Amino acid sequence: MIFGPGYTASHIAGALQAREFVVETIGRATIADERRVADAIAWATHILSSVPPEADADPVLARYGPQLAACHADWIGYLSSTGVYGDTGGAWVDEGAPVGTGRRTARAAADAMWQALHPAVRVFRLPGIYGPGRSPLDRVRAGQAHRIDLPGQVFSRVHVDDIAGGVIASIDRGPAGVFNLADDRPASQNRVIEAACELLGIAPPPLVPLEEAGLSPAARAFYAENRRVANGKAKRLLGWAPRYPDYRAGLRALLGK
Repeated sequence: MIFGPGYTASHIAGALQAREFVVETIGRATIADERRVADAIAWATHILSSVPPEADADPVLARYGPQLAACHADWIGYLSSTGVYGDTGGAWVDEGAPVGTGRRTARAAADAMWQALHPAVRVFRLPGIYGPGRSPLDRVRAGQAHRIDLPGQVFSRVHVDDIAGGVIASIDRGPAGVFNLADDRPASQNRVIEAACELLGIAPPPLVPLEEAGLSPAARAFYAENRRVANGKAKRLLGWAPRYPDYRAGLRALLGK
């Protein structure tokens, strides 16, 4: 059972269906159907939520928290964000790092609520997600890529297929707990855009100051934080490793190279 069949959760659903799971998805049109959702919670062996907070509250927990807390599922997962760690000035963060100090305070609160909900809960903290149809390659092709003049800025990212792989590894053999799913090579956004341009044979966009880039408030907030995300816990306890350990491998795969 999946709450919120968006980009990432849909990839996870496809990977599970390939393993002969029967998957029911609950989207915006059906989340208010309390009888259907209650029935699905009752029969589900595995439950995943990818729904982000809305207006400082988790809409799934707000409506179905008691049923989820009392359910008999073998496995419950929540897709969170590494944004809960806030800005670390480029330092590495693992699952024991403090949370709730950044711009994602509602996400940090939801992250904590899911952890406390049920003994079977696994929380997956995800950095920038890319994959088919949603990657730097697509932004470069569309003329929407930016290179921002922020020396020392670095981020982590993960291919959507590696998120699905981490979730499946957790279902197969992993304990409950919190896990970062990120690739092995944090890098600046500029390096990733430059690599995408090189693969496409397109000149990179000019380097511009943040104030002149014309970014949305959400995009500007993205550049206000700087961190490297460690993935060692998922490797140790889930037996997971990213198929695409760095952005170059992921971008080449998306181009079929």
